[in-house]
Amino acid sequence: MLRPVMGPRLKDFLQRWVITTVAVLVATHVVRGIDYDHWAALLVATLLLGLLNAFLRPVLMVLSLPLLIVTLGLFSLVINALLLLLVAELVKSFHVAGFWPAFWASLVISVISVLLNSITGTGSTRLTVRRGRIKRPKDGDGPGPVIDV
Repeated sequence: MLRPVMGPRLKDFLQRWVITTVAVLVATHVVRGIDYDHWAALLVATLLLGLLNAFLRPVLMVLSLPLLIVTLGLFSLVINALLLLLVAELVKSFHVAGFWPAFWASLVISVISVLLNSITGTGSTRLTVRRGRIKRPKDGDGPGPVIDV
């Protein structure tokens, strides 16, 4: 019997790392003020960003819970920007020009990550788009309108 080359946890980690790398790569091309010197710096920066998102981000989310509630979750972009600034401080070949480039880059990274996670089925993020009309019963005695959230 053949054993799988990699376990499901390693495969999931590598998929998330590739998605984060692609998202940061897109952000470096879209947002002025985010740059890297060479590919190794980008790979190390995204690996570190993934580790910080796994371990430090949940702590920051709990500590800033009142702000997250008041801003309806938009403060998470500020947390992501701060983590991106921290990565730039730790990885010298990865450059972030300041808070606002980090903020816009975190927005781009979030959108690209959601899209790629939805396409690949990685993570718990799901984005569903349905088109078409709802078929209603002709006799009018159906269950009524359905609100699908």
